[in-house]
Amino acid sequence: MKDLIKKLRKYEIQIRKAINSQMQGDFHSIFKGSGLEFDDVRAYQYGDDVRTIDWNVSAKGHGTFVKTFKEEKEQTVLFILDVSGSQEIGSPGAQKLDIGKEICGVLALSAVKEASQVGLISFSDRKEKYVKPAKGPKQAYEIIQSLVDLRPVSHQTDLSKAILFTLNTVKKRSVVIFISDFIDEDYFHNLKGLAKKHDLVMIRITDKRETRLPKLGIIPVFDKESGKTIWVNTSFGSFRSKIKKNHAENEAELSNFAKKHQVNFISVDTEEDYVPKLLKLFKIRNKTLKSV
Repeated sequence: MKDLIKKLRKYEIQIRKAINSQMQGDFHSIFKGSGLEFDDVRAYQYGDDVRTIDWNVSAKGHGTFVKTFKEEKEQTVLFILDVSGSQEIGSPGAQKLDIGKEICGVLALSAVKEASQVGLISFSDRKEKYVKPAKGPKQAYEIIQSLVDLRPVSHQTDLSKAILFTLNTVKKRSVVIFISDFIDEDYFHNLKGLAKKHDLVMIRITDKRETRLPKLGIIPVFDKESGKTIWVNTSFGSFRSKIKKNHAENEAELSNFAKKHQVNFISVDTEEDYVPKLLKLFKIRNKTLKSV
């Protein structure tokens, strides 16, 4: 636990220093951006977003007015972490699940430093662990400790159920950071609802072993999620091509969804340094904040 905390602190400091340096002190916030609440109305000015027009006030005949907003003083950041069997792919200590836990820990440390409330939902096809949002460094360490101690009851995946639990549990608009490989079916409808209600960030974790199968002939493959062993012929080029195609289609579908619904989305491989990817994500979010 102490070694993990030391590693996460190092990454968190590295991220904060890089952002402040690259943005020349103009960095406002990593997480706050769409956590806005209604403040007042003012007369419409050229260039204002028409979506902010208050039609009820404007209908009174005294001109066109737009709503103004102020940033909420207390933002909630909620992590949804996929801990199902498909996350247990990768080298020892660097499986998809390990990287997901690290990213969750790093961002939790960052969030509490911005006085945000931070919470966690770990899921498989059921709620494995729920840490109610709260503020302060102690909360970040509680989240990290819960991730270290977590031993999932189930190996199966149900992204749709995880999203529904989040929608039913978190009523206030929050920054929701969804960390998963997003390998499942029939969850995009609920994901759309999550993106509409909350400020959604999607972090996809992958591992090259999922697409780089060696030619070993007919071999048994154990599916941790189903608990079944199936025999596959890895020598067929068509088999390996199909796996790569499915993997690429999954990423394309997620990327298109993110663009359509204004969701921040990054994909991280277990073998790469994820800090630069997080830096890029934070820069995008900060630019979005400035444009609000």
